[in-house]
Amino acid sequence: MRGNVSARSAILLMGPTASGKSSLAMHLAERYPVEIVSVDSAQVYRGMDVGTAKPSPADLARVPHHLIDIADPVERYSAARFAADAAKAIAEIHGRRRIPLLAGGTMLYFKALTEGLNALPQADPGVRAAIDVRAATVGWPAMHRELARVDPPTAARLDPNDRQRIQRALEVFEITGKPMSELLAERPRADDGAVDFIRIALLPSERAVLHQRIADRFDAMLEAGLVDELRGLRRRFNLSPDLPSMRSVGYRQAWQHIDGEFGAATLRDRGIFATRQFAKRQLTWLRAIESQAFDPLQPGFERSVAGWLDTQLPTLGA
Repeated sequence: MRGNVSARSAILLMGPTASGKSSLAMHLAERYPVEIVSVDSAQVYRGMDVGTAKPSPADLARVPHHLIDIADPVERYSAARFAADAAKAIAEIHGRRRIPLLAGGTMLYFKALTEGLNALPQADPGVRAAIDVRAATVGWPAMHRELARVDPPTAARLDPNDRQRIQRALEVFEITGKPMSELLAERPRADDGAVDFIRIALLPSERAVLHQRIADRFDAMLEAGLVDELRGLRRRFNLSPDLPSMRSVGYRQAWQHIDGEFGAATLRDRGIFATRQFAKRQLTWLRAIESQAFDPLQPGFERSVAGWLDTQLPTLGA
């Protein structure tokens, strides 16, 4: 294991679902004095273990992990809260003269930490309720057409039935009087330069192999009791399908299955399809980020990553 490194360094390990991020993170922990910070919008929630592929108890015992099991699934954990929590964890890890290794697939969280967030308004329950009342009368496709009149760029990228995002875009317009697309185009807050982010992206070269990994992973979650886990959470907490925790891929489909909307075979098909779509969006984000890319399907790629990191992590006092 290498010794102490620059107190400014932090490794960002980004990749789509099922690309091998967790395995690589544990491999790097054998070589560098790292502590792992989860960048996963679902692993923050207590009790959501099977469907989020949380680290095993053995891995948690081997390497310190942060930002796992820090909120109940009834809470609305946000990108802004993550950025604050991650910055605090990074500072504490640096204080122990160790390297923060931020690993995960929630790309908005990476963006919030490294670039800051655009100045969008906080949610307003009253405005949202009024939008929901209108939608109950005319339907979400009609609300989508309303959005197209006030914010064409945002409407163009949203499905006419995407209730959550249409609601948010209309809410932003009603609160600010400005289209969301205009607010998002404004320059976000930059990070303060206190951390040197070393960006690694895992980009699988063969989509079919990634898709098979995704299917195998979802099958393993079903076998491990995803549906029973969600039933237990619904007994313990006052959950609703609109909560961020329950909109997570896998849990959303399991919720619909429990409510009788479809059977086990359809649950599997929809869960795998939704995970593939999620991975596609993750890859789109990754290709737009300046980073060092590695193909996790290549033999020995973990050694390649470690060899490259050797050139990026200056030793203290060097």
